[in-house]
Amino acid sequence: MTFSLAVPNKGRLKDPSVQLLADAGLSFELTDRALSVPVRNIDMELLFVRTEDIPELVSDGVADVGITGTDLVAEHGNGLETIVDLGYGHCRLVAAVPASSEIEKTDEFSGMRVATAHPNATARYFADRGIDVDVIALRGSVEVATKIGVADAIVDLVSTGSTLRVNGLRAVGTLIESQAILVGRAGETDRAQVRQVATAFRAVTAGRLKRYLLLNAPATATDVIAELIPGLEAPTVVPLAEDDWVAIHSVVDAEHIWELLPRLEAAGGKGILVLPIEQLL
Repeated sequence: MTFSLAVPNKGRLKDPSVQLLADAGLSFELTDRALSVPVRNIDMELLFVRTEDIPELVSDGVADVGITGTDLVAEHGNGLETIVDLGYGHCRLVAAVPASSEIEKTDEFSGMRVATAHPNATARYFADRGIDVDVIALRGSVEVATKIGVADAIVDLVSTGSTLRVNGLRAVGTLIESQAILVGRAGETDRAQVRQVATAFRAVTAGRLKRYLLLNAPATATDVIAELIPGLEAPTVVPLAEDDWVAIHSVVDAEHIWELLPRLEAAGGKGILVLPIEQLL
């Protein structure tokens, strides 16, 4: 039977997920209406479906693995296991109250009505803390629930929090930190095909966090520069044709490039190159 991977067919996770598949080396042709897309270079089928349906499709065995959000697994994903954190689609499931409310934290929600599109995750969060709330399940426009008197507070997914502010709401607690993840059925994630997908995705995700850095420097600056860019194990140092000069190669954290470049230049580095890394294990 062909191995199947469920992929979001729209929304904020679709484009980065399709890019991840391509960066991982999968060859496929995407069309606007296709539900099932064969992968040309390996025996795999891509199922393009709604993000919120993916946990259930994987749980039911319709798909072997799937890309979805942490929040959706918490809501719908009984029996699922996170295989790889994919590093995109970051957001938070937060509890919020009207800006004028005196409530400062979720511990004060006892007896309140809480509207949300994540009723299972919300009910579980408050039940685990012994806080008695009335969870009201809504689909869409959760932010207006307090304005129209449906609820006293809401639990909603946010990226920047701007939508909360526009609707006169204030976040008072985070229930879940969410991102895109690769999931599979618990107890079945050690299968060879699952491991192959996980390895490819993990390599791409790790590579995106790093940069390959090359520079020339006086040999006398080697120790100083090696301390600045120690690399995965140690930097590679190669003598140049010109006496007393070396080429130094290393792998560095992408987020540190901004501060590293002036320090490397000050240490004597010349011809500094910073290159992307497609995959890293």
